[in-house]
Amino acid sequence: MNNRMVGAKYEGIAMKYLEANGFLEINRNYYSRFGELDLICKDIKKNEIVFVEVKYRRSGKYGSGLDSITRLKQRKIVKTAKKYLIDNKLEDLPYRFDVISIINNNIEHIENAIWGDCL
Repeated sequence: MNNRMVGAKYEGIAMKYLEANGFLEINRNYYSRFGELDLICKDIKKNEIVFVEVKYRRSGKYGSGLDSITRLKQRKIVKTAKKYLIDNKLEDLPYRFDVISIINNNIEHIENAIWGDCL
């Protein structure tokens, strides 16, 4: 299985988890010149647009998926999300950036996972 297929598999697992927890899928694998967004959802309970980065690891030996998201990657995610919001005339809606980290079959959902100067 190549990296794209592995990514699609775990994005699907992450989306099922999110749907079971009150999220509605809006878009998957949104691309812009700035980068790519794995999942775009709506948190129904909080009425927020949620941009989700999905990270899969076979083991926790080198840290969680969250640990692998560099400042540069965060900036790319934020720029891509802002372009998405503008292009879809959603700038006025509240939004946030979450990470789904999957190690083996354990799912960790980190809300508001993009920090500080990246926003």
